[in-house]
Amino acid sequence: MNRSEFRVHAVRTSEPKPNRMNPADSRAAASRRPRRRLPRSLKDLTPTQAFSPRAYFREMVWKALVTRRRGHHRQPVFPRLSEGQVALTWIGHASFLVQFRDLNLLIDPIFANWLFVMKRQRRAGLRLRDLPSAHIVLLTHAHFDHLHKPTLRRLPSPRIAITPWGVGDLARGLGFDRIIELEWWESFGRDDFRVTLTPAKHWGARLLRDDQRGYGGYLIEHHGRRIYHAGDSAYFDGFREIGHRFAPEIALLPIGAYHPESFRNVHLGPEDALKVFRDLRARWLVPMHYGTFRLSFEEMDEPPRRLRELAEHAGLSRQVRILEEGMPAVF
Repeated sequence: MNRSEFRVHAVRTSEPKPNRMNPADSRAAASRRPRRRLPRSLKDLTPTQAFSPRAYFREMVWKALVTRRRGHHRQPVFPRLSEGQVALTWIGHASFLVQFRDLNLLIDPIFANWLFVMKRQRRAGLRLRDLPSAHIVLLTHAHFDHLHKPTLRRLPSPRIAITPWGVGDLARGLGFDRIIELEWWESFGRDDFRVTLTPAKHWGARLLRDDQRGYGGYLIEHHGRRIYHAGDSAYFDGFREIGHRFAPEIALLPIGAYHPESFRNVHLGPEDALKVFRDLRARWLVPMHYGTFRLSFEEMDEPPRRLRELAEHAGLSRQVRILEEGMPAVF
């Protein structure tokens, strides 16, 4: 699909948006809210209220600093695709390149080796300069490990950014030709291509006071294929609704950042991911959001190991595709 010919329009679905006020009501409610107090500790900076300064420094900063960065950049060999085929390249963390014969999409690209004091534990699977040009960049929410401005600024242009509501302003000035904001169940498409923002159980604030920002996952439909990227989410009943509406073939699901147990209020663990996979009625589960940044207290290699064990016990081993960073896989 030639980018100069890529003209898309937003299509708002008629179904109500679950568990969300409309923007006008949300703004009115925000004006009535009491002012949020400033945080007194690192515990106050996360919805789980689980951090203590000592545990945070030991588990997230010190362990990462003394751990040698692993992995290596590959020289990718992108496949020549026939119509109806799709290639997925896991870059690392929640970052994917999704390729159809005539369309390239990037999801949550991040090539940073550091996020403030957080050291990347595995190198990106390929170098940013080796990426093909992307027609569309999907950003699931505003957290720094998903919306990384230096990476976005270096992507080749022109291109379109699609974000949840209240996030588009963060993409301004980064070289995008167009920035489209969606709300839950709202779609954006042309011809047989469509992308829909789906609900999630997470939070959207990038800093302390900007909790008006949205979040979610994306359902991509093109050439008869359906790929779902969950973004960041804990388990919730909305996955069954996504499965009912779309039944995606390929589910890109997060499996890391779940320990201590309170972190599962905002993230999926391997057990949760398998439950989501069943709810979605998907054909393949591709895990993500593990092994790149130390975001929680489980060991870095634990999530895929547990997923393999659980999938084998459930008879789902053939449906779990654990990708290597930088290696395109054709589905």
